[in-house]
Amino acid sequence: MAVSPVLVIKIVDDSSVGVRARWRDDYVEHHIVLNSVLAYWWANDLPPAVNFLDLFESVIKRTINELTPHKILKLKYDVKADDTLKKASQIEINLIEVEADDIGFKIDGKTLSINGLRNPSDESGEKTPFNGSYDRVMETPDFVLKRYKEMKDN
Repeated sequence: MAVSPVLVIKIVDDSSVGVRARWRDDYVEHHIVLNSVLAYWWANDLPPAVNFLDLFESVIKRTINELTPHKILKLKYDVKADDTLKKASQIEINLIEVEADDIGFKIDGKTLSINGLRNPSDESGEKTPFNGSYDRVMETPDFVLKRYKEMKDN
């Protein structure tokens, strides 16, 4: 029986999102500190839900690359939000599939719910709930892949 790599996504102390990739005895873990990124996005009038999804994808890619350097990462996930993504205060991400160079990851913590993305002073009246599916294919540039391989070999 082959051992599958595992991707663990979880909320840590309501203040950060932990992303951990594990394969056999090796693991790599990174955290998204919500208070810090939310303060930055609010101060710069950026849409937190949209930016969180971009950051979430990037952290997953980096975490897996540090564990097992890969050229292509495929992510499939669904998103539900209480309003359009640009105005959403709450999002729920359901991670469906994660694959790095045709190696599938078992997903632990498939559903992630984040509340309080909008600054309370930005709340508006009418909301338009959002449901969407994402099927991302993310490529690691060759020079970056080379660096990850060098890091792994050391």
